[in-house]
Amino acid sequence: MLWDLDYTLVNANGLGTRLYEVVFREMFGRELPAVAPKAGRTDRAIITDTLTLAGMAAGREQVDRFLAALAALAAAPDGAVRAEVHALDGAAAAVAALDRPGIRQSVLTGNIRPLAALKLGLAGLGDHLDLDVGAYGDTHEVRAELVAVARSAAARAYGGSFGGPATILVGDTPLDVEAALATGARVVGVATGSYTAAELAAAGAPVVLPDLADTGRVHAAVTGS
Repeated sequence: MLWDLDYTLVNANGLGTRLYEVVFREMFGRELPAVAPKAGRTDRAIITDTLTLAGMAAGREQVDRFLAALAALAAAPDGAVRAEVHALDGAAAAVAALDRPGIRQSVLTGNIRPLAALKLGLAGLGDHLDLDVGAYGDTHEVRAELVAVARSAAARAYGGSFGGPATILVGDTPLDVEAALATGARVVGVATGSYTAAELAAAGAPVVLPDLADTGRVHAAVTGS
């Protein structure tokens, strides 16, 4: 089971954008003029487009430099870039309730791993998630490509196959839904971000929850029981 992070499990109140601003300032000696659209996208894709918007070279080497600096900052943030990160209603209870035999929980997120770990730690959500078998936003520009990464990591760690509907994605954007449909995974939409339940259903999510507040409903959506 792979959870999206931002606006599915947590609200980071702009922490990622603040870190982008600090990295851009340190790399280029000026303020970041704008951040590219972020919802459902990976850090690699967002940074590529953000650098292009700023008139900077956005080749792979430059993007990799930005990602490395972002990882270092996320691993050891100073007080100036910390934002209030909190778990969304019901997130902690939902993750805890699904920590049971037969279910392995991790994340499939557009965040790079150090940033994901920082947000989860600040929100108090790391205990039941195996971040070693997750997939993160430095891997590829396309979110669907992360699914195979997580499946391979889970197979190495736990044995067995996580192909097809044995993988479940939970997320708040059409790109989460698209990633699941493109890889044969099951998907549960959660309308806690900027997309409505109707928009997630239109994207192809067969099950859409208004939020994670009803633990029983979340459990039923994930397990089918």
